[in-house]
Amino acid sequence: MASRPVTAVIVGAGHRSLGYGRYALEHPDEFRIVGLAEPNPVRRRQAMARFDLPPRQCFETAAELASRPAFADAVINGTMDRDHVPTTLPLLDAGYHVLLEKPMAPSREDLLQLVAAVERTGRRLMVCHVLRYAPFYAEVRRRIAAGEVGAVLHIHTGEHVSYHHMAAAFIRGKWGRREDSNPMLLAKCCHDLDLLCWMKSGVPPRQVASFGGLSYFRAENAPAGAGTRCLTDCSIEADCPFSARKNYIEQGRWGAYAWEPIEHLDAPTVEDKIESLRTDNPWGRCVWHCDNTVVDHQSVLLAFADGSTASHDMVGGTSRPCRKLHVLGTRGEIEGVMEEGRFVVRRPDARKGREYSEEHVDVNVRAGMHGGGDLRLVADFVRVVRGEKPSLSTTDIRDSVNGHLIAYAADEAMRTGTAVPVG
Repeated sequence: MASRPVTAVIVGAGHRSLGYGRYALEHPDEFRIVGLAEPNPVRRRQAMARFDLPPRQCFETAAELASRPAFADAVINGTMDRDHVPTTLPLLDAGYHVLLEKPMAPSREDLLQLVAAVERTGRRLMVCHVLRYAPFYAEVRRRIAAGEVGAVLHIHTGEHVSYHHMAAAFIRGKWGRREDSNPMLLAKCCHDLDLLCWMKSGVPPRQVASFGGLSYFRAENAPAGAGTRCLTDCSIEADCPFSARKNYIEQGRWGAYAWEPIEHLDAPTVEDKIESLRTDNPWGRCVWHCDNTVVDHQSVLLAFADGSTASHDMVGGTSRPCRKLHVLGTRGEIEGVMEEGRFVVRRPDARKGREYSEEHVDVNVRAGMHGGGDLRLVADFVRVVRGEKPSLSTTDIRDSVNGHLIAYAADEAMRTGTAVPVG
């Protein structure tokens, strides 16, 4: 297999799966997209053109794809969260390896069903926990594995979700309603929970406590003068950081979300976008007058089987988006912020006039999503499908379940106010 490119079919032509598919355009000698399953005719047509796909290998649904004899090595499944399990199961049975967007499954029962299918079929399923491949986290993990900070006693992670990201995805967007999607912790922070488990090198989590809620983005907190839509009846739009005009037109952020309602237009103008936001575009709504129900902040405290602990804080609506990490071990500690591209290793230093020493480590943070991890993930998936040795970052489903189990338990712990067993 190493003598030819690994071939794959895209299932769900959204911006995540198309982003992973970019690896095929940049490395055609290693990876090729040869088919597609996408119900939206506009997206199907665009993806067919992007990857030069023959119509006979393009389908409307994953079920239609799975009903045909397999014609590729693998599938990139970038469907919406609650479609992951029902689309992946028949594809595994059809003989495809799967690169599956996170989160894998909305419930513990669905996740275990997916694991059982992988074991039954013998196929490989890798999860898109791309942060494992970001140079920042990969180097921290390497140093922990090498014993540089001794035994890990505690890990703290924090995700600060910016005001514009919170508004686009978790208030106005597809992940804003707990009833229709997943808990915020699973939808946004399963990366971070996976990192906690990965840094602990297979030590299983045992118990979780969690607190949080939807405190700020509620109708009763709307400032005086706020309307129901930014560009129709709001008198404070010009000064509001959540303004749809500011975020999606002036800042040019989150176009993959905000312009989905007018994606049938080949080249929408600014006037087209403004009219869309003024009328029926969900991303034109006031952030205090939406139907969002997911939390805007949540904290998690976790106990591992070896007695060590971990904690994670998710805060939505922050000025600066970032992910923080602090690992404390018996011989030292590592602390840093992924977006800064560097971390500090501290060790005790008992010499006279000293307290500790510091080693400042710069890592290669290139432009791109998730600290440069996206395409590194695809490169590793190609190697795994070829049967080569998995990397330290490889996200095999059996190694990725614990982060999801923590999310399920934390959601229950927050709702019940009790500590909940994991698993």
